[in-house]
Amino acid sequence: MSNDSDTAMAAPNAKRLLWAGFMAILAAGVGFSVRGGILVQWAEDFGFTMTELGTITGGGLTGFGVVIIVTSLFADAIGYGKLMTAAFVLHFISAVVTLAAPAAFDAGGKDAAFQCLFWGMFIFAVGNGVCEAVVNPLTATLFPKSKTHYLNILHAGWPAGLVIGGLASAFMAAKVDTDGSVLQAAVDWKIQMSLFLVPVILYGGMLLGQRFPKSEAAAAGVSTGQMLASVVTPLFFILLVLHALVGYVELGTDSWISKITGSIMNDPQKGLMLFVYTSSLMFALRFVAGPIVHRISPLGLLFVSSILGALGLTMLGTATSLIMCVVAATVYACGKTFLWPTMLAVGSERFPKGGAVAIGLMGGMGMLSAGLLGGPAIGYKQDYYASQDLRDNAEPTYARYSVEKPEGFLFLPKIKGLDGAKVGVLADQGKELAAIGETLAADGETDENYNKLSAWWESAKPFAGEDKAPVGAATLAGGRMALKLTAAIPAIMAVLYLLLIIGFKAVGGYKPIHIDDSEMLTGGVEGPMEA
Repeated sequence: MSNDSDTAMAAPNAKRLLWAGFMAILAAGVGFSVRGGILVQWAEDFGFTMTELGTITGGGLTGFGVVIIVTSLFADAIGYGKLMTAAFVLHFISAVVTLAAPAAFDAGGKDAAFQCLFWGMFIFAVGNGVCEAVVNPLTATLFPKSKTHYLNILHAGWPAGLVIGGLASAFMAAKVDTDGSVLQAAVDWKIQMSLFLVPVILYGGMLLGQRFPKSEAAAAGVSTGQMLASVVTPLFFILLVLHALVGYVELGTDSWISKITGSIMNDPQKGLMLFVYTSSLMFALRFVAGPIVHRISPLGLLFVSSILGALGLTMLGTATSLIMCVVAATVYACGKTFLWPTMLAVGSERFPKGGAVAIGLMGGMGMLSAGLLGGPAIGYKQDYYASQDLRDNAEPTYARYSVEKPEGFLFLPKIKGLDGAKVGVLADQGKELAAIGETLAADGETDENYNKLSAWWESAKPFAGEDKAPVGAATLAGGRMALKLTAAIPAIMAVLYLLLIIGFKAVGGYKPIHIDDSEMLTGGVEGPMEA
């Protein structure tokens, strides 16, 4: 339930700061969503496997997590304005590095392109992490009696960014006829990736010259050491584990969901539009978190959300039609909507003296889990089950379409996943490859990567008719199994939330904790953004 009197306690520009933070998170969502839509282009242009693509997307989330944690330790000392200026600059640097991937590929091949994309995503995530290390404690400070409500509104910027990025990807994606022929080529991925700079410019303009309050804990005189000491408890450790699981199931899955559902519905465009639909649903629902929590408590909301998340992913993994995909995705979206911001609110409400440190540790743990485990693990699961299916059902086809070098993930066995570039050539029967060859010939140029792929296609082309169906079936099988296995994560979360509810009930129920009124923020401010 909102309480506008909260605003007066912190700063007269509270709503402007809230919406600037919303726009910063929206920029992160746009970049994340567009990236999901261009994974196929990256696979086809550079020959990446699903595991490699998962590592690139995961690298971005990993950087996000590290920076949230580190920055939160010094956020009040450095100043929110200076940090947001740094985030603004980092976002622009990330665009330069990412867009250099084609030139790197021409100069150094696949490995060079991988490094450009990985580090471009990492720097992008560093900028996002700096933003989140600021806007989360800032919002909790601005609205201390309505943290769950306003943190959900703040994080509605994420699905808003996913919607904008998803619609842009759908509009700019390649249009393919039922016979596999390309009706319209995809807009260059570099143009698509640059879209996130628009909200970056907007949030920079909104924050220019603004004054920022210190966190509630910092204004009360709580030192960074005391903030850290206040969260060294068994309960906070449990919250960290839970938020790590939230990061895995929400952000890790979102890195892949449109691609997998596109395979299920046999149409990448439908996968993108389904992602846009679920993100729109999340955006709307996050504005009503306050009234829901007012009735069932934050932990009750998290428990129900986890059950819906597990059910939705299981349904998606077994869906066989467009209608079933929509129903399953709706259930999943309702499940994941409130998890991230409500977890941050619980951490802030139960550990108010933790200030920016408490929220930063939780947000960082969620991002680290998504980056180090969620994105790569779900990519690996797709590779593992797709290659297993193709090897079992069409071993000669598997030999033609698998990568040369086996790859693993953590302690899991190394496998030879499917080569994205080869699968892309098969999908359009080499038409785009031929067009590239014509362009190179007209310019009098040669390209080692093109020559290698073209030579492979000459040997594989006679078998294309018998290869296409088993490759498509294997890709679909890998995606289905990845979703079904991932459903175990929210199921585990539901059990942990239930145990927390029972534990709190035994001691009188869940209640927010507030720093003593005499220590509450009374309006302290720091210098403007440009200072």
